[in-house]
Amino acid sequence: MSEMTKEMRVETANESRKEKWKTLDLAYIGMFVALMAVCSWINIPTTVPFTLQTFAVFATVAILGMKRGTIAVLVYIILGAVGVPVFAGFSGGFGTLLGTTGGYIIGFLFTALISGGIIKAFGKKIWVMAAAMVLGLVACYAFGTVWFIYVYTSTKSAVGIMTALSWCVIPFIIPDLCKIALAILLERRVGRFVH
Repeated sequence: MSEMTKEMRVETANESRKEKWKTLDLAYIGMFVALMAVCSWINIPTTVPFTLQTFAVFATVAILGMKRGTIAVLVYIILGAVGVPVFAGFSGGFGTLLGTTGGYIIGFLFTALISGGIIKAFGKKIWVMAAAMVLGLVACYAFGTVWFIYVYTSTKSAVGIMTALSWCVIPFIIPDLCKIALAILLERRVGRFVH
């Protein structure tokens, strides 16, 4: 009888631990969804306005890992799609995703999956994280640019690949590389506290 009681206690303790981790995971995911929203609202006014949205995506994946990071990015996109104003310029709605820049927002999922997968496979060495984030960024740029060309061509007029790149990618390369460096620095500072 006492053996059965001990086994039940151990099983209950294990279930309790799993429940705590699930709660902690949800809390982290919620915090990083909020971080992505706030960072998308921070706008640096220049000829081409810059936000910290991509920084938040990089930081989310670096700190939370592939699974929780990708879930956080997906929740962020879904919130924006249903109309919560979490995207740049306090925008939201399915129309934003269907617009010319919607492909870059959807491309954040590719960034999370690619960056998170590489970091999961090869570890959190600085060069691994940097390479993973650059490859994730390239995937986001590629998907977003193809989307931009398709939507722009079907709603306004034909646009070439070089024009699209000069509008949507080239001005963002150096700022995005700086955001990658900042995300890696943040992961080094706070990543060990997030389990």
